[in-house]
Amino acid sequence: MAHVIAVYPGTFDPITLGHEDVVRRAVQLFDEIVVAVAAGHHKKTLFTLEERMTMVREAMQPFPQVRVESFSGLMRDFIVQRGAKAMVRGLRAVTDFDYEFQLAGMNRHLMPEVETVFLTPSDKYQFISSTFVREIASLGGEVDKFVSLEVQQRLQDKLRGG
Repeated sequence: MAHVIAVYPGTFDPITLGHEDVVRRAVQLFDEIVVAVAAGHHKKTLFTLEERMTMVREAMQPFPQVRVESFSGLMRDFIVQRGAKAMVRGLRAVTDFDYEFQLAGMNRHLMPEVETVFLTPSDKYQFISSTFVREIASLGGEVDKFVSLEVQQRLQDKLRGG
């Protein structure tokens, strides 16, 4: 059987426990996972690309079959260059599905040889988003149930001007 590579793209600003849970599920399905951290040209990010890469690498340490890379440009080009056969997308709620379904359709036209695989996180992580985490943290709220201790510390430092 062939060595199957999957790419899990995202901005990961910051990486949440929900993202980590999706990876935990994906490593059971694929031989190798590339977590692709978007440069974020289409979004204003709180963390720099380097900071996000560091956080994702720290979070992925328990998974030897996961590597972390950054990308800019078309996701299609990144996936094809790595010989991946699947793109992993996390779905939290039905509101995610509409956008993700449209994206999967477009990606099927751009790269028909690559399948989009939707994974849902555990119930306790289904409502978590990086946007919510940033907003809660910026307002002084507790985010310890949504992100790792390391990410929580980086959020606090960043929001204090560090």
